[in-house]
Order: sequence, then structure tokens, then C-alpha cells
Amino acid sequence: METLLLNGKVKFFNLKGRFGFITDDATKEDYYYYIKNPLIKFEADDKVTFSLRKAKKGMEAVSIKKVDPE
Repeated sequence: METLLLNGKVKFFNLKGRFGFITDDATKEDYYYYIKNPLIKFEADDKVTFSLRKAKKGMEAVSIKKVDPE
């Protein structure tokens, strides 16, 4: 099964709680995400790719990777 890769932008990231929201470029919907690895940090407006998975409270962003600036 192939995973759909989406493009978006980090809307918010709480460094202490390691969670935030990503806005999907295509739909403008916001998706929650949580980062387990404390060494990974995002900042508002970082461009990212991500996938979605169904969670208890709806869809959440997973497999998040920063997009290198062109």
C-alpha cells in the first residue's frame, strides 16, 4: 500500500510539549502532530512533507520531513 505524501507548512510548534499543527497546502486544513524524538525541532513556517493517519480524535500528521529551501 502506497502512502500519499502531502505538502504543507508548520503553523505552530510547542518545543516543550513537542506537538504542533501543520497546514496542508492543498486543502488549508490543519493537522495535529506529535514528535517523540526531542532532537527534532520545527519552527513556524517551515515547509514540510507529511502523511496522514487516523487517530482517536481525527487525522494526524506523521512521517514529517522538512523540505530543503530551493
